[in-house]
Amino acid sequence: MCIATQFSRNGLTTSLYSNLIMHKRLVNHCTIALTIIPDGPILIKSGQEGAEPAKPDMEFVETYHAKGKTIYLPGSSLKGAIRAHAERIVRTVGGERRNAQQSVWTPKDPLSKAAYEYLDKYEDTAAIYKDSCTISQLFGNTAIASRLRIEDAYPSGEVKLEERNGVAIDRVFGSVAVGPFNYQVCTKGEFKTKIHLKNFSLAQLGLIGLVLRDLNDGWFGLGFAKSRGLGTVEVRYDKATVQYPGCILNDEQRIWQLGTDKVWDATTLLGAGMFLSPEEAEAYGFPTTDHQTELPVAAKSMTYGLGVEIVWQGSQVEDLLMRSVRSWRQQLTGATA
Repeated sequence: MCIATQFSRNGLTTSLYSNLIMHKRLVNHCTIALTIIPDGPILIKSGQEGAEPAKPDMEFVETYHAKGKTIYLPGSSLKGAIRAHAERIVRTVGGERRNAQQSVWTPKDPLSKAAYEYLDKYEDTAAIYKDSCTISQLFGNTAIASRLRIEDAYPSGEVKLEERNGVAIDRVFGSVAVGPFNYQVCTKGEFKTKIHLKNFSLAQLGLIGLVLRDLNDGWFGLGFAKSRGLGTVEVRYDKATVQYPGCILNDEQRIWQLGTDKVWDATTLLGAGMFLSPEEAEAYGFPTTDHQTELPVAAKSMTYGLGVEIVWQGSQVEDLLMRSVRSWRQQLTGATA
């Protein structure tokens, strides 16, 4: 007996069943390992002013990691910057309100409580997810949890720190309004982090790919004083892994979803909708034809022989993101996968 039938017969609400699909089941998972390299000065402020007069007024955020105290790029700061630019992309190709003509949208002010008041009428979490905006479906809102996680970025070697001076100019009189003050910046180093995304559609992964492309191209920056030349970085892809925990490779070396008759070629990239029943996919709004074929790499068994994974190394990660962006384009234009 399937879980859905059992819950229905017991007279339980559908919200628990829906939650099982979105956050208590894991149908696919992507991990992108990347290196962030400052392309000029960068500062993630600690938010605290030190009592020592010899230290700069604005210090880089620090923590203890590996061999001792070090600066780092907090995952929360990275996620905030990535989300903000993802919102810009969605508003550029979509809109600020949900309607039948636009497949992607996000509110004008996503931090406003009023932006999500319309979700209060829903009890079913599947309906909440389906009617949430494109950004909320990925990053979460007050009603649903985020499915994207970004690790803190720690330096893999030596970093170079400099101290700079600055002032704030009065726009009316042209004189010094605040300052002089000094601040600490990092001008050299390599910071390694990982982006994790679970139960994702390929279009959602494509949106993340576009954000990382624009970050590398300098369309937006990280941290303090971005409008004054700070915060530009280079993004280097180290490795990407897409995993299907509920699958194995059969004797013909094809991907087989356990407990079903679904089988795919070992060089197929699969979105979450491919693993769901038509009813489940419809409830959440996941496409049921969400796949890309003829990958340059093939699936292999995960550790201990249960689960399937596809691994892209170095520059191969560009291929994964390019195919995912293709699915993002298909979602915008209404084309089939």
